[in-house]
Amino acid sequence: MPKLLQNMQNQDPSITYAGCLAQMYFFLFFADLESFLLVAMAYDRYVAICFPLHYTSIMSPNLCVSLVVLSWVLTTFHAMLHTLLMARLSFCEDNVIPHFFCDMSALLKLACSDTHVNEVVIFITGGIILVIPFVLIIVSYARIVSSILKVPSARGIRKVFSTCGSHLSVVSLFYGTVIGLYLCPSDNNSTVKETTMAMMYTVVTPMLNPFIYSLRNRDMKGALVRVICKKKILFCL
Repeated sequence: MPKLLQNMQNQDPSITYAGCLAQMYFFLFFADLESFLLVAMAYDRYVAICFPLHYTSIMSPNLCVSLVVLSWVLTTFHAMLHTLLMARLSFCEDNVIPHFFCDMSALLKLACSDTHVNEVVIFITGGIILVIPFVLIIVSYARIVSSILKVPSARGIRKVFSTCGSHLSVVSLFYGTVIGLYLCPSDNNSTVKETTMAMMYTVVTPMLNPFIYSLRNRDMKGALVRVICKKKILFCL
């Protein structure tokens, strides 16, 4: 996004080769990190709803730190792997990337050398980094729904959907577009369609995160109400 905003400001959409690889690395790093943190959040909700009395003992600070460290290590390895594989490819002279950032699929189309290894690695690691976390999230929410149905309560159901609805909306938007773009590619996909799908998980999802998560917090709601009321009073004066 910073590079995109700079391009819009300067009307110069060029990027260096090293800058393109660096952009791809950080894009993969933060996208993968989002995937793992969504799994950690799903597990946190599963423990909170299914084992409320044991929540503090299960979700200990040590476990939380371990989950974060594991996420950082795995995402660093995955991002570095694809960046090094991309660096070994040779590109033609006329390099115009049909995308708003250095996406792997767009760069592979510009490569003059064989990209078979890159495509195989994308499919294998994509299954590990994307499909497995997505399945774990689905299993977590399936267990949550199952535990709720055992003791049906209108108030409990409303509380669960209020707690998990925001997380599920982000999960659907993020994984739906990423899996559709990278693991289920189609020759019929136009550049506009691929760019729109990429925009959904690179721009829209991170933009919605502060609203979806922060505004569920009572303290954040209270602070927001105080700011709005204060501005109204100043406007009236």
